[in-house]
Amino acid sequence: MTNLEYIVRPPVVKSQNPPLLILLHGYGSNKEDLFSFAEELPDELLIVSAQAPNNMGFGSYAWYAINFDASQGKFSDLIQAKSAIDKIALFIDAIKNKYNTNKEKTFLLGFSQGAILSYSISFFYPNKVNHVIALSGYVNKDLLPEKLPESNTTDYYISHGIVDQVIPVAWAKESKSFLDTLNLESVYSEYNVGHGVAPQNFYSFKEWIEKRL
Repeated sequence: MTNLEYIVRPPVVKSQNPPLLILLHGYGSNKEDLFSFAEELPDELLIVSAQAPNNMGFGSYAWYAINFDASQGKFSDLIQAKSAIDKIALFIDAIKNKYNTNKEKTFLLGFSQGAILSYSISFFYPNKVNHVIALSGYVNKDLLPEKLPESNTTDYYISHGIVDQVIPVAWAKESKSFLDTLNLESVYSEYNVGHGVAPQNFYSFKEWIEKRL
């Protein structure tokens, strides 16, 4: 049994151990959101779109609460966020086992809050995912283990909109620098959009995935 709701696109090209792509949506969205990418992505992939556990009503879900109180600035509920990291890690294991996926080819794609958690999972649970696609997110240093893993072999695709008003593009650049200091392989690109995914951005990460299948 999995601990999160999800929807699946089975591989169009069948194999005994399909490569796995898990999608993590952003704050206030739901499992349908990123799933719109699925039909355009490689046929070999088993694609699973997970839904965050915190129901905000009206079809909106969050992985963890964000407080928008103006007097305090914007801050994240770190206890909820850590809990979400553990829930997603268990979910990844459950999906791998249920669908007998290729353990060497696990991709995790997150947008915004989903991207922040994708980074964190790759450090709390090194090598549980082989490839991270972080769209419009950043490495939140408050959501990293005290001791960073030494044997992390995950690589990263990072992209960001240059006019993003939700998460500043500078934070994405800092995340790239952070990965560089750890000698982790990553590619970084910017697009002339706000907090969203430009079409050319989609084709760019699709190609990145294809090269790793």
